[in-house]
Amino acid sequence: MLVGFRAANVLSFREEFELSLLAPDGGDRAARSVAGLNVSPVAAIFGANASGKTNVLSAMRWMRHAVLDSVADWARAEGVPRRPFALEKEASGDASLFEVDVVLGGDRHVYGFEVSDERVETEWLHVYPRGSRRRQVWFERDADRLGSGAGEYRFPSDWLKGAKRPVIDYTRPNALFLTAAGSLHLRQLAPLHDWFKHNLWLVGPGDDLRKRDAATRWRLLRPEFRQRVEGLLGVADLGVVGVEVDDRGDETPEVSLVHRGKDGPVPFDMGQQESFGTLAWFAFLGPLLEALDEGAALLVDELDSSLHPLLVAEVVRLFEDPVANPHGAQLVFTGHDVTLLSRAHVERPLDREQVWITEKRRTGESELYPLTSVGVRADESLERGYLRGRYGGVPHIGLGDMALEIERRTAGGEA
Repeated sequence: MLVGFRAANVLSFREEFELSLLAPDGGDRAARSVAGLNVSPVAAIFGANASGKTNVLSAMRWMRHAVLDSVADWARAEGVPRRPFALEKEASGDASLFEVDVVLGGDRHVYGFEVSDERVETEWLHVYPRGSRRRQVWFERDADRLGSGAGEYRFPSDWLKGAKRPVIDYTRPNALFLTAAGSLHLRQLAPLHDWFKHNLWLVGPGDDLRKRDAATRWRLLRPEFRQRVEGLLGVADLGVVGVEVDDRGDETPEVSLVHRGKDGPVPFDMGQQESFGTLAWFAFLGPLLEALDEGAALLVDELDSSLHPLLVAEVVRLFEDPVANPHGAQLVFTGHDVTLLSRAHVERPLDREQVWITEKRRTGESELYPLTSVGVRADESLERGYLRGRYGGVPHIGLGDMALEIERRTAGGEA
């Protein structure tokens, strides 16, 4: 499970930020106990438009890409294709930091690296076996240590077994040791490398909808998956009572959603007759079910885009339900649906400990902080407090400001 993510000097974040899924004792009713830690299955990020919410997920996604593809893809680049903070000249000369904290097979792994435009500056993996507080340093890499070659690597106490010399020789200055280890099948590092393969999938609005729609259609060829999709379409109260699938061989399957009609079931053309909300829910079911099956950490940008608040709340509860989510899948999402913070629902979907806020400073830098850091009372209306700006993360717009601006510009034009 994902315990936390840390990064710095990436996209709109200049300083270091950290997203933690650790839950305090007595908090987060849905937390799972792993490796002696209470880990939440859900983290929600709220904030004004352009405050940095999406960039938190994008930084996590970039780290995944780096681990999986730095050997192959970065070979074609002159250095490292990173995106440091763009609103300060000195940022381009400073390294960008990325680190994940995950539990694999009962052992806690803290893996990270720093990259500049030219090379990997540092890289490390520290392991805490079976919930122990004693740290094992499996490897550390520092490009400035003793020049280049094997001198930049340290393997204290030989915790990391296997032939490491071939991996070192295979690792370019602008590639990650973990990527090379995955390519050369260094056994002890395979679980961590595989974790990046199966986690941190990013689901977003816009063009991504088409890719997810196609992926969901292909999975519908599996009868068991189709039954689950039909069930989730049904409980969403969309009027859908079934799914028809036409297997077209090598081409993407043709799919029609069958609606309840006055004269009986009626199949709808998905390209012409379905609402955007129905299409968005259908396309989301593919990665949703895949994450639940794999026990993966799923990243969703704008979860509430085109989905009703009650449906969004049910998605959150799905990840929090230990029976529906037996493999410990996790959901990290951004959104604006503040009803998730209110008692308008029968049971408030989010605890205070699961909520994070992004705020953009006057200098253009984003910051990320937990809702609990602003002194929220247990009996407080989180929805009202957020909308009133008590916690930050809302646009600084005065009542009627837009109308006054239009009036002023119109009056100025007429003059």
